[in-house]
Amino acid sequence: MSQHERYESALATRNASPQMQAIWSGQRKFSTWRRLWLALAEAQKELGLDISDAQIAQLRDHLDDIDYVVAEGYERQLRHDVMAHVHTLGDAAPLARPIIHLGATSQYLNCNTELLQTREALGLVAVKLANGIDQLGRFAVQYRELATLGFTHFQPAQPTTVGKRATLWAQDLAIALAEVEHRIESLRFRGAKGTTGTQASFLALFDNDHGKVERLDELVAQKMGWDSNKRCVVTGQTYPRVVDGLVAASLAAAAAGAQKFATDMRLLANRKELEEPFEESQIGSSAMAYKRNPMRCERVCGLCRFVIGLTQVPFVTAAEQWLERTLDDSSTRRLSLPEPFLAIDGALDLVVNVSSQIVVYEKVIAANLARELPFMATENLLMAAVRGGADRQDAHEVIRRHSQEAAQRVKMDAAENDLLDRLSGEAVFKGVDLNNAADPAGMIGRAPQQVDAFIEQVVEPIRQRYKKHLGYEPNTCL
Repeated sequence: MSQHERYESALATRNASPQMQAIWSGQRKFSTWRRLWLALAEAQKELGLDISDAQIAQLRDHLDDIDYVVAEGYERQLRHDVMAHVHTLGDAAPLARPIIHLGATSQYLNCNTELLQTREALGLVAVKLANGIDQLGRFAVQYRELATLGFTHFQPAQPTTVGKRATLWAQDLAIALAEVEHRIESLRFRGAKGTTGTQASFLALFDNDHGKVERLDELVAQKMGWDSNKRCVVTGQTYPRVVDGLVAASLAAAAAGAQKFATDMRLLANRKELEEPFEESQIGSSAMAYKRNPMRCERVCGLCRFVIGLTQVPFVTAAEQWLERTLDDSSTRRLSLPEPFLAIDGALDLVVNVSSQIVVYEKVIAANLARELPFMATENLLMAAVRGGADRQDAHEVIRRHSQEAAQRVKMDAAENDLLDRLSGEAVFKGVDLNNAADPAGMIGRAPQQVDAFIEQVVEPIRQRYKKHLGYEPNTCL
């Protein structure tokens, strides 16, 4: 079958970066298997088993040159992927054939490889979250004082600033980054635990020397680049499958933050205040040529919805494992492990891309705010009238009556908001500077100072931790 005659995941063809795809590729998986076999053999030799330098050398010489045609032939014959690759490596390294996979079970390979892939993939997600936070932080500083209409219930509310709103997006990503970092820190290597986790096969190899079996477990972790103090103390045949659910939940936290940002951008694009970048030859609609659809943010929302929806699968898998292990986890984990990573990877690349090039229409922002500003200013006006000697209840009634009339005029006649003009003729507001009371700069509270504090306390520490990884070119595919 040609490429166009078979199904291919859109996560690979349209979304995930080459780096994330490489982590979850067959080459990474099977070459890691070979490195695990090498680590096991080296550790066994160091602890006294009869394994020669020549056998070790042959294993080391064939870590990456996998003959997939041979492996596929063996798998069709044996119906077992691990044994297919044992035989394939044995053909390439005949001296080492007798000691490949010695004392191990299939999950020595699968679990440890998946943990290594998960750790690396989480690291890539962390880098992309940090870049999104960095870009939104820059945007927040640039627009720390630009007043804009705030919303609650998607109804006009007290003004905020464009920069302050951006800190809310960045804060969600920062919370998600902390979750991802915690997940990386808390991952534990499975190690060499044997068929049901008792290490019985290794105990037999080392003539019941418990110290050597424990040292074997430690050495394998070290050789695979894992802190030997961060190993599972006990396992069944597999590492605890609830870990997969916790990883998925951490990715879902990142997805929620990314989708919130993208959703707000879509809403603000409708109001013509902010837009994602739109390329010169880009087409917004096949029918409506004038359109500038926020397709990047829409893709973010769709991918993140997928990630969030996948959290159920690994937790159900963990809950339904029978005793030391059952094989019904295998087929679903081939999907539920890599796919949320591929999806969030593509979504975060788009977040970095959009947040670094947000288009701001300051005049529209000011005009939208101005239409609602008289209503926003009424509390300030009420206080000013009282300070000028007016009765609070009388002033409140005047504001209430004129506000309702002005609002009706805006809604029914699409007219400008004339509330301030109406109030200027009322005795209770004689001597009150109505225009000054409605100055948006006096209605944004501590928004600019909150931006400054957020940059200092949240963004800068993240920049310091990831300074070697900031400024990468995000993959936006199609």
